[in-house]
Amino acid sequence: MELDLSPKNPRTAYSGDGGSYLSWSPDDLPMLRAGNIGAAKLELAERGLALPTYSDAAKVAYVLQGSGTCGIALPETPKEKVLPIKEGDAIALPFGVVTWWFNPTSTQLTILFLGDTSKGHLTGEFTNFQITGAQGIFTGFSTEFVGRAWDLSTDDAEKLVTSQKGSIIVKISDNQSMPQPSEADRKGLVLNCLEAPLDVDIKGGGCVVVLNTQNLPLVGEVGLGADLVRIHGHSMCSPGFSCDSAYQVTYVVRGSGRVQVVGIDGKRVLETRVEGGYLFIVPRFFVVSKIADAEGLEWFSIISTPNPIFTHLAGRTSVWKAISPEVLQASFNTSPEMEQLFRSKRTSDEIFFAPPN
Repeated sequence: MELDLSPKNPRTAYSGDGGSYLSWSPDDLPMLRAGNIGAAKLELAERGLALPTYSDAAKVAYVLQGSGTCGIALPETPKEKVLPIKEGDAIALPFGVVTWWFNPTSTQLTILFLGDTSKGHLTGEFTNFQITGAQGIFTGFSTEFVGRAWDLSTDDAEKLVTSQKGSIIVKISDNQSMPQPSEADRKGLVLNCLEAPLDVDIKGGGCVVVLNTQNLPLVGEVGLGADLVRIHGHSMCSPGFSCDSAYQVTYVVRGSGRVQVVGIDGKRVLETRVEGGYLFIVPRFFVVSKIADAEGLEWFSIISTPNPIFTHLAGRTSVWKAISPEVLQASFNTSPEMEQLFRSKRTSDEIFFAPPN
C-alpha cells in the first residue's frame, strides 16, 4: 500500500469571537492513525479564554506566537498552577491535567498541541472534555446529581450549569478579572526553547534544542521527546533516522524548504516543499533530510519516546565514520581512492551543513 506522507494544514473544528480550535484529521494525514498521534492548534484572540478542559491524551504544547496565561490543575493537587506563557515555551501535559488558556493581549496567542493517542477514544485524534460551557460535562448530569455533588439547591445548580452559553472558547469582558500568573509556577512544567542552552550549534548551518527528561523531567510522564530546530538559508539537515522505533511528527513553524524521505528498499516516499503551518510525519526508521530555502527553515517536532536517539548518515558523527574503510569500500564496490575521498569529507560538520560557497 502506498504511504501518503504529504504535509497537511489543519481543519477548523471550532471558531468564535474568542478564537479558534483547529485539528489535523487522520483522514487527511493517515500517518496520525498509524502512529497513534494527535495534533491540534489553539488560536486565541484578545480576551479569548479556552474553557477548562481535560483530554484523553498526554501532550506537549508549544507556544508558536504571542503571550498569555495558562492554568494547569494537576491530579490530586489542591491548587492550580497559573503560568505566564510566551513564544517558544514547551509545556508538558501528562494524563489527567485540567487546563485553561487565556490571552490578555491584542496579539493572537497560538499554541500547538502534539500528543500520544494510543490510550484515547479515537486513534490519531484528541478527544477533549469540557468541564464548563454549553458542552460541559455537568450539562449531562441531572440537576439532582449536580446539586448533591456541589451541595447546592436544585435552582442554584441549574443556574450555575446553564449560565455559560458559550463552549470551548469564549471572549470575556474587560471587567472580568483573571488570576495573575506566577513565574515560580513555570518551574518543572515549562522549557523555553528559544532561551534554553543549545544542544547543537553549527555556524552558518543551524541549531537545535532537545526537550527530554534531563531539562524537563515531566516529559517522562508524557512519554514524548521534542526538539526545536532552526537551519539557516540554503542549509541542509543531515539525512538521519530515529533508531529507537520512534515516529517523528514535524510542524513547520516558519520559513520554507524541501524535504525528502526514503523508506523500505531505498524508495523515496516523499519529495515535497514545506512552509509555515504544515505538519508531516516520518515513519519509524525512515530516513529524512531537509534543505532550507533562502529565508531558512524552523520546525518543532515531537518524537514518540521521551529520550530519542538518532543515527545520522552524513557528517562527523555519521555511521560512515564509524565503519571500517575496507567494509565501506566493499559495500560501495568502489576504489580505495574513492573511499578515501568520501571519508575525507564532512570531518568537522555535524548534523547541519552550511550552503556551499
